[in-house]
Amino acid sequence: MMSKIILVTGASGGLGAATAQALAEAGHIAYAGMDTAPGRLPVAAGPDGNAGRPGARPRPIALDVADQRSVSAAVTGITTEAGRIDCVVHTMGPVPRGPVESFTPYQLAQIYDANVLSTQRVNRAVLPQMRERRDGLLVWVVSHPDPSDEAPLLALHSESVAVIDHLAASYAKELAGFGVEAAVVVAGLVAPEAGGRRPQLVLPDDLGTAQAYEGRYPGLVDRVDVHLAGQAVTAACLARTARAVAAVVDSPKGARPPRVTAGDR
Repeated sequence: MMSKIILVTGASGGLGAATAQALAEAGHIAYAGMDTAPGRLPVAAGPDGNAGRPGARPRPIALDVADQRSVSAAVTGITTEAGRIDCVVHTMGPVPRGPVESFTPYQLAQIYDANVLSTQRVNRAVLPQMRERRDGLLVWVVSHPDPSDEAPLLALHSESVAVIDHLAASYAKELAGFGVEAAVVVAGLVAPEAGGRRPQLVLPDDLGTAQAYEGRYPGLVDRVDVHLAGQAVTAACLARTARAVAAVVDSPKGARPPRVTAGDR
């Protein structure tokens, strides 16, 4: 298997960090995109690294996917150091929980930016070189704690996943002529808060409207939170999802599945 140069977004911790680690241990040169000041980034493996060996480490790189300048600088830095980027792995942000009406337009813009526009910034930065080489791979890792479209108070998250599914499918069709592929890996998990096990959620700013819904559907918020807590990340779930991503990356070109559920591998 030829080692690939891979950029993983949202790799400061959790699923992104686990995925970058798994890819490094699988023999790839994985860059862990971190929204952290460069001076505080952990030390990476050297240029020759330990790729393909137990304990191999990804190479950290400063990357704020909400900032086009940061995205461009990270992609330029990787390309200068490694010569190319073969694959990008996108990870999702926290889960919005609450009635749709209770989220302000500003919040909707932030949610859409975190889950969709941020991937577009990175894709536009890496795709020109992939199209020129006629080779490349885009992977979206989505968290889907409840596959039902009827999941209460989680509509905005389900809609984000639906948009990503459509976006990945559109990219796959449009990039096929350039030899570039796209895939989605579905993980039934919710990212935890930093240093804890509670789900990392985006709550509505319009508390009055949220309380009106709670008054009409008493106890629903608590039931949803209990459900989400049961889907919080465990080490085993992180490892299973990271392995699923690595399996997609390592699949032969032309034979990669367009959508994989982490539990299937």
